[in-house]
Amino acid sequence: MDHIRGAIAFVAAARDGSFTRAARSLDLSPQAVAASIARLEESLGVRLFNRTTRSIALTEEGSVFLQHAQAGLATLDDAVQALRDRTGAPSGLVRVTTGAAFARRYLLRL
Repeated sequence: MDHIRGAIAFVAAARDGSFTRAARSLDLSPQAVAASIARLEESLGVRLFNRTTRSIALTEEGSVFLQHAQAGLATLDDAVQALRDRTGAPSGLVRVTTGAAFARRYLLRL
């Protein structure tokens, strides 16, 4: 599961060109994004980004990983969407505000 979090943070940072902007789009702190990517790099044994104080740039390994990570995350999104599509029946709570006479006559029996 940690690899998926790291891949999500990595793809967002590569897309946005910044850990800060990636953090904003993921609703995380920049430190959380940086730590997630650092753990991913450590587990993979490669650097995915060349970092300076003002910018990040993909390494060669990062470019290769980005292609595969984007494809994998897209496949995961497709799988989730396929399940959502299968449960096509509406679900959830419906609230109706109406007058008492109308409710007694038409809605109460429902």
